[in-house]
Amino acid sequence: MHPSLTKAKIFTILALIILSVSFTFPMVAFHSALNKIHDGRESEISSFTKTVWNIYNQGRYKSQTTDKSAHNDLDKMIGSASEIGVASMPIWAVSLEAPNYPKEAFPDGIPVFFHFDGFSGEVHEMNTINHYVGMDPMWIGGQIEREIGIYALLFLSLIMIYFIAYNAKFLTYFMLIPSALPLLFIADYSYWLYWFGHNLHNWGAFTIKPFMPTVFGDGKIAQFTTHSYPTIGFYLLVAISLLSLLAFFAKQKALKEMK
Repeated sequence: MHPSLTKAKIFTILALIILSVSFTFPMVAFHSALNKIHDGRESEISSFTKTVWNIYNQGRYKSQTTDKSAHNDLDKMIGSASEIGVASMPIWAVSLEAPNYPKEAFPDGIPVFFHFDGFSGEVHEMNTINHYVGMDPMWIGGQIEREIGIYALLFLSLIMIYFIAYNAKFLTYFMLIPSALPLLFIADYSYWLYWFGHNLHNWGAFTIKPFMPTVFGDGKIAQFTTHSYPTIGFYLLVAISLLSLLAFFAKQKALKEMK
């Protein structure tokens, strides 16, 4: 086997492992679980799903209203009606500081985390603040993306498997799709921030002009200070992107030299 083909396979396998462990597997395992909780059908959630959630939520932020004894235990979280986030890796973190949220109680501000398939963190509090300034609740944005996300990642996994198994030249170009994941996420995230900031309602406690929320860095909205930064999931997407590009160029080189 050509050395570059071997490298391409190794790079792709590594990218596939990161994608599967960080995103695809927890998304599949936790799929529809939040809907069951919302509909009062907790008994339909399998022990496997609960175990996956418990493992993936180790060390993650939990709402300040959550009893510490319930942390990392989905059964206890459900029983105490605590705010429950999804299981996959968080990609972007946004926190908001406000005068009525003292540092002693909220040292990190009001944090929420964006995932491929949903949210985690102080989602209820953030939605309350959004309502205060005339903004829609978070779930309004990205509904289609959250619905198709799991299938899109399964499709990417299939692409990688075919890339490993076959050397057809046209398949190599499909590896450019996972390499674009970080940019695709930022583009979609930015679009929805723009949409939220430019589709304000008159139900807010006060009126603010349409604005573009901060995509990256620190910003200011009325009396609120915002912080918007990538978190672990985004860096994993960057790793997948780089590995996919390395695999693409390695296979391109191998196919060219094998002619």
